[in-house]
Amino acid sequence: MANFGYLVPTGGGEDIPLKKNRILIGRRETCDVILRFPNVSGQHCRMTLEQGYWFIKDLESRNGTKVNGYRVTRKRCDPGVIISIAKHQYEIRYNPEELGAMGPPPGDDDQIEIALRSSLMERAGIDKSKKDDEGH
Repeated sequence: MANFGYLVPTGGGEDIPLKKNRILIGRRETCDVILRFPNVSGQHCRMTLEQGYWFIKDLESRNGTKVNGYRVTRKRCDPGVIISIAKHQYEIRYNPEELGAMGPPPGDDDQIEIALRSSLMERAGIDKSKKDDEGH
């Protein structure tokens, strides 16, 4: 069977092999990865392999999905990031080159991290506070 990497529980326990390029994670028995915790939704999130990189998409779960502590809707998961499904944390381990990655990583859909750190005006390069400081 193919191996596309692992989810490694940060608190100990068995590694979860990623055996397909689309993986449904949740509490239901029909999921590819079954997490039997009451705070995990029936269908919590989906992971998809795209251009050699794993992406995670929250499926409107009750307790959310996070990547490195930031709640996400859909996000690229580079090797070594910490994925939180409800409050359960896993490090994702894989080698993008072995999974077909070439060149720079594909775009990251979820801009939540950027939005938390800077205003829309700053990102557009028209931050009024800086212009006022320059005497404009």
